[in-house]
Amino acid sequence: MLLLIGKRAAAGFATVLAIIVLSGLLVHLVPGDPVTAMMAESADATPELMAAMRARLGLDLPVWQQVGLYLLNALQGDFGVTIRGGEPVLGLLLARLPNTFLLAASGLAVALLIGMPLGFVAALNRGRATDRAVMLIAVLGVSVPSFWLGLILLQVFSLHLAWLPVAGSGWLNLILPALTLGLTYSALVARMTRSTLVDILAEDYIRTARARGLRARQVLLVHALRPALISIVTVVGLVFAYLMGGQVVIENVFSWNGIGRLAVQAMLQRDYPMIQGFIIVFAVSVVVVSMALDILYGVLDPRTRAR
Repeated sequence: MLLLIGKRAAAGFATVLAIIVLSGLLVHLVPGDPVTAMMAESADATPELMAAMRARLGLDLPVWQQVGLYLLNALQGDFGVTIRGGEPVLGLLLARLPNTFLLAASGLAVALLIGMPLGFVAALNRGRATDRAVMLIAVLGVSVPSFWLGLILLQVFSLHLAWLPVAGSGWLNLILPALTLGLTYSALVARMTRSTLVDILAEDYIRTARARGLRARQVLLVHALRPALISIVTVVGLVFAYLMGGQVVIENVFSWNGIGRLAVQAMLQRDYPMIQGFIIVFAVSVVVVSMALDILYGVLDPRTRAR
């Protein structure tokens, strides 16, 4: 197990290093001069002021030196300061990161609570009308844009019924965005759970258990559930990564104060240090969760520890 943890930690650290380097190159991939773009709306944007801005951001240095300095500073926890306000980027991101994790965890819980039972029902009724109905619902769920679903829920529950607040970061404000994310990704959970269970229920040991006269519930809970959990852990990792990316839009639809909303505001303001910091924090969060799920995968299936 220690070997597995060491391997996953080394792979995660290498991934984070690559992400920091790529995010450091981001400013050079933007067409045009970043300083000109950032100060385009400023009335006092003199050549001297723009030159001072380039020097402050280190944009007057060679590209390789800029990337190297950014990597060194980022590894020490220094992601720079915001263009507008001069506040530490990492501090702003870490202050809002708990809200983002709370929304992602809530959306994941909704997705699992809805998607897994639907997947179980579809697998147990494979080829029947129930199976086709569940898969139709899953296809519709995958096809519906999350922002559209969020706007519909806002229109119904906040504006017409006035049951829930329109915007904010309280517990009541969490319900609609979590429901939006959960409903969107429960379709993915249902499809993958069904696919996993269909394969497991076709195994020889499942047919043997049925031949012994065990009830369908016993076969499912005693013989099929543990192997299914191994694949469901993988589903959880995929859904969490999708949730972290998808909630950038949802946070703005519901005015939820997470790092996704902060990133969109930074993009609109062309605040490149904040955008770079968001990419790193977002990627590190996904890498850490993926490592934890890999370790859990090794606990559930000891055969994977040697890989």
